[in-house]
Amino acid sequence: MKVPEMNYCMHCGTKLIRKYLQDEGDIPFCTTCNEFRFPVFNTAVSMIVTDESNERILMIRQYGGDEYILVAGYINKGEDAEDAAVREVKEEMDLDVVGVHFNHSHYFAPSNTLMLNFTVTVEGQQPHPNREIDSWKWFSKEDAKIYIRKNSLAKAFLLGYLEGEYHFPDDPAKPYK
Repeated sequence: MKVPEMNYCMHCGTKLIRKYLQDEGDIPFCTTCNEFRFPVFNTAVSMIVTDESNERILMIRQYGGDEYILVAGYINKGEDAEDAAVREVKEEMDLDVVGVHFNHSHYFAPSNTLMLNFTVTVEGQQPHPNREIDSWKWFSKEDAKIYIRKNSLAKAFLLGYLEGEYHFPDDPAKPYK
């Protein structure tokens, strides 16, 4: 996948040139600021929320959508990814996380976001969702595969977690299943 590059300096707006940096190669460079400009992107977390028995997966519907997705959210400045995963589950579903495990990451070009996927184990069975959540449901692992949004990054993360092999839509060698 070719990632779009920055063309202009994010600080002063000058058109960037390519300049060689030892051990890095050709890097965008601002001649006004006299600084190399490395890629800037958003970072977010998505969570496969499991119950303590690890038998069920919680999925949500959000913002008027009719398909189920994973709980997700952006990482705040200065926040660790694991802390963001715990915070987002607490904020959106009012569930306490008792375990966090990193699964996989994938750059999602449409929103210029590096997505970091985790499995989180929660205690309690009854979420109390905030206003961002339209509805939620606990699914068996098999039903979660069926009901998660088709052709989505959420589905790629879920199937990768459950089946042990990750397939992404923008990787011709490993497309979505």
